[in-house]
Amino acid sequence: MRGPVAPPQVPLSVSRAEAFVDLVQDSAERLERRWPQLQAVEFLVREVPFGDDGDLPEPLPGFLDGDSVPLGRYIEAHGDEPDRIVVYRRPVEIRTKTRDERALLVHEVVVEQVAELLGLAPESVDPRYGQD
Repeated sequence: MRGPVAPPQVPLSVSRAEAFVDLVQDSAERLERRWPQLQAVEFLVREVPFGDDGDLPEPLPGFLDGDSVPLGRYIEAHGDEPDRIVVYRRPVEIRTKTRDERALLVHEVVVEQVAELLGLAPESVDPRYGQD
């Protein structure tokens, strides 16, 4: 019997980077249903918070202080550029072992950055924030 191995909508192979982007997009879409103004926000994934962020401003000097590595960042709109929320893939992946843990941490990072953008507490942005 000949035919496709999987339905067209099911990817046969998704890279870790692509799967991570999907997690960020899923989280953003979930929050956009509650906060429609987030549709104007650009959600991005970068590998690490240091080094070349392409068209993003240089990393904040405070990122280099202390022992912690940021998992995400909110960048305020500037000129023609929209508000941006960046999630750093490698630091998140290092802190998680399973896809479920990764999805939870990605969502928490996105919620925290959206909270900063909106000037609210993370619990106000998503009432399930911080709950397993």
